[in-house]
Amino acid sequence: METKWLEDFVSLAETRSFSRSAQLRHVTQPAFSRRIQALEAWAGTDLVDRSSYPTRLTPAGETLYSQSLEMLQALQSTRAMLRGHSSAGQDVIEFAVPHTLAFTFFPAWVSSLREKFGPIKSRLIALNVHDAVMRLVEGGCDVLIAYHHASQPLQLDAERYEMVTLGQEVLAPYVKADADGAPLFRLPGRAGQPLPYLGYAPGAYLGRVTDLILKQSGTAIHLDRVYETDMAEGLKVMALEGHGIAFLPLSAVKKELRARKLVSAAPPDLKGLDLVMDVRAYRQKPLGKEAPRRAAQALWDFLQAQTRAG
Repeated sequence: METKWLEDFVSLAETRSFSRSAQLRHVTQPAFSRRIQALEAWAGTDLVDRSSYPTRLTPAGETLYSQSLEMLQALQSTRAMLRGHSSAGQDVIEFAVPHTLAFTFFPAWVSSLREKFGPIKSRLIALNVHDAVMRLVEGGCDVLIAYHHASQPLQLDAERYEMVTLGQEVLAPYVKADADGAPLFRLPGRAGQPLPYLGYAPGAYLGRVTDLILKQSGTAIHLDRVYETDMAEGLKVMALEGHGIAFLPLSAVKKELRARKLVSAAPPDLKGLDLVMDVRAYRQKPLGKEAPRRAAQALWDFLQAQTRAG
């Protein structure tokens, strides 16, 4: 039996909805259902009354629900005590950060933080967006930093998690500059001559945001996908080699833009091919008697004060 099954079950007991809980747990509904079934197999009895709607627990399920809350709280408290055995551990703040933000936003943000907040000891856990969110959900980090756009929100329960906005990021199309400093390829392209396009792999967060930009463009954009990867840094390297156009975060290309190694692939009269996203920090609200580690709590208090101050 895995602890995430208990976390799934608690979510289902509270939302009374397989689909809603699957969203909150960042898995597909079939995968979520399989995990509940696996828990029932372990328990040796039905935990969910599937003959009713909305979802209702069986008597055995109600018993497991109350026990699960106690077990999960005990595990979190034990983990906090184990961390507390190391005084150094109290000072280290663990961040779960998607790869792109880990390379672009995070280093400069920490530098700014040290100027305003003071010295900080941090541990960076770089993951894809899904795994970074799950790291927070499963208690494996102090703070999650992630992009946010209204079209692609993270399904985190506001009753369990709190958020502050750290800044903004702009996603836009860039391409290598030719010898004269002009774009090697210029949007929008033609139907018979699509432009080489360096795209994100299916499921990547920035890929979904890029798809939204292209879908909402008032001009038909003609692209031929010639390469894809999960990471913006990988697309940037390919763009620098002249392989095509890539939609990249501004923070990832500032140096290359200043050096005129990359330029905008969109002419000035072609509007709507960029999009502004928030960069947000999330943490789990303290539960019961469990208190966040000192350094993590001090940082969060500082970030909240900055937010209130605008």
